[in-house]
Amino acid sequence: MAKKQQEKSQQTMNELMASAIELFGSKGFSSTSVAEITDNAGYAKGSFYRHWNSKDELFLQIVEQKFKQYRATRHDRIREAENLEQAMHIIWDFLETIVSDKDWSAIFLEFTVYSATNESLRKILNQSDYRLSNKVFADLVRDHLETDFPPEKIGALNTALFEGYLIHSALGTQVLSFTDVRKTAVAMALHNGTRQD
Repeated sequence: MAKKQQEKSQQTMNELMASAIELFGSKGFSSTSVAEITDNAGYAKGSFYRHWNSKDELFLQIVEQKFKQYRATRHDRIREAENLEQAMHIIWDFLETIVSDKDWSAIFLEFTVYSATNESLRKILNQSDYRLSNKVFADLVRDHLETDFPPEKIGALNTALFEGYLIHSALGTQVLSFTDVRKTAVAMALHNGTRQD
């Protein structure tokens, strides 16, 4: 009996999360209410609050799951990298999967900006489970560096380039392509992280 109840609870969570992703994609995070999420999924509001305390909490769980999916493919490939250039291309392949999910990258950008005004939410979002943090990036490239350039700086620069690209893309500037940003990021990492003979 308890197992069936757990399965039903998990199904409810999954359906509410799917509803939230759909609505966030069509309306945006801020414009979507908990009532709309539950109505769209066919549940009462109480079902939402049995699983999450807030829309923010739900979104963080969605982010965590999305990043786990994205990272699963990156994790296996990064171990095979023989040098910094290969590692950087694997990381940017991973970032490209995020960009190719157009609704998701726009929602994540909106939530990132929204989090900037909430100190506790900002601290949570800066954890490695929720974004490509400087520490995560540093850990991915550290073994491939040939110089004493701090790997955290390579991470911070790449994160800034990637998130800057998301902003340009959301604004529809069409000035920079993903390929432009990727080439610049890889060149910058190689310039700072490999010996220049």
